[in-house]
Amino acid sequence: MIETRVVESDAEREDALAVRHEVFVEEQGVDEDLEYDEHDPEAVHFVAYDGSDPVGAARLRELEDGVGKVERVAVLADRREEGIGRELMAVLEERARADGFDELKLHSQTHAADFYAELEYDRYGEAFEEAGIPHVKMRKEL
Repeated sequence: MIETRVVESDAEREDALAVRHEVFVEEQGVDEDLEYDEHDPEAVHFVAYDGSDPVGAARLRELEDGVGKVERVAVLADRREEGIGRELMAVLEERARADGFDELKLHSQTHAADFYAELEYDRYGEAFEEAGIPHVKMRKEL
């Protein structure tokens, strides 16, 4: 059974970062200097576990008053299509509401835009490249 929680310890933070490293750096070839940035210390991090094994991660930070930014949503390649991403997003959105956010924004890799659309995120603007990967902007009113 998958358990998703807000990171509260150094060990949980390391688990979240390990998932991000495997997905973004190793699998997708994102430069480590881009993956780990100045927003990590201020962001709220989330990690999904299957037993004691970390299988997913995400982070949330304040973009502007009342608006949160969803970033670094990652699920290990061999665990995709199991609902882990949905669970991560549900816990993240619950925390965003509790933190007083009225809207969430994100930059979705184009291949993942349908996933976010199913979660009621709306696409806006033109496609763009970020870390060498095509992305689209999306947002959702909470």
